[in-house]
Amino acid sequence: FFFCKRKSKMAFKVQKSKAYYSRFQVKLRRRREGRTDYRQRKRLCAQAKNKYQSPKYRLVVRFTNKFVICQIAYSLIDGDRILAQATSRELARYGLEVGLKNYSAAYCTGLLVARRLLQKVGLDEAYEGNTEVDAEVVKCEVGKKTYYVDEVDEDKRPFRALLDVGCRATTTGCRIFGALKGAADGGLDVPHSEKRFPGYDRDAKEYDVDMHRERIFGGHVGEYMEYLEEEDNQKYKEQFAVYIEHEHEADDLEELYEGVHEKIREDPSPAEKKDFSPDKSFKRKSKLSNAQRKERVQAKKDAKIAELEADEE
Repeated sequence: FFFCKRKSKMAFKVQKSKAYYSRFQVKLRRRREGRTDYRQRKRLCAQAKNKYQSPKYRLVVRFTNKFVICQIAYSLIDGDRILAQATSRELARYGLEVGLKNYSAAYCTGLLVARRLLQKVGLDEAYEGNTEVDAEVVKCEVGKKTYYVDEVDEDKRPFRALLDVGCRATTTGCRIFGALKGAADGGLDVPHSEKRFPGYDRDAKEYDVDMHRERIFGGHVGEYMEYLEEEDNQKYKEQFAVYIEHEHEADDLEELYEGVHEKIREDPSPAEKKDFSPDKSFKRKSKLSNAQRKERVQAKKDAKIAELEADEE
């Protein structure tokens, strides 16, 4: 490889030498694919040695084209282990079948994974979280340490997990922080501040709680539904066809999400796995032998010859 640079009307060649290539180190595969930020991952996973192998837990939030995925994970030398997982696909059990990747669905999924994990480790009664969704940042100080829960139990400390955003941009109002807020309201101790929540004004350094609460309960979706219904009814019917099918209107969304939050708190346990029974009626055709293939080719030839002879006559 060489590059031509132009400086003071002279063209000269800069060539990478053999020494360059002999010392070139290829980056890690997931870095080359743009899937893992190793600088971030090291700081999320590396634990102080005096902690004696107690892992750092991560709240992993990822978005697909249709769903939200939230996991509580920790790393070992041979790979990550998942303690609990929830996806927005499961929200149909709790009455939410539409809008499974918006901010409100991310909040519900974060709440679900938090309640599910705390139930698994036996902390669900000690740390109920924020039952009244007011979008405020809840925290308390014990000694010199800050915990992001309402109150710390005398016997058991809260379960701390650090937010893992992957390679997503952490812009103000991003859906990732909806999942974080859901997990924090669910009783997890996730360090955060209001600076990336919807409603925070960086210039004025003010936090509009009502705007964030409206976003949690799908107010932004309801506003757009009303706007589109008035301006372009045809586009409204196309874009919100699933909402119309399930008879959800703009005014009913807050009540819908309140019901989902209550049902998640009542039973956050995962659904029972269904037994998979494959369809055995289908049978693959057996391969033809060499002699059978030759007979098949010869039959096609004979049929074609007969067809040509018939045309000539």
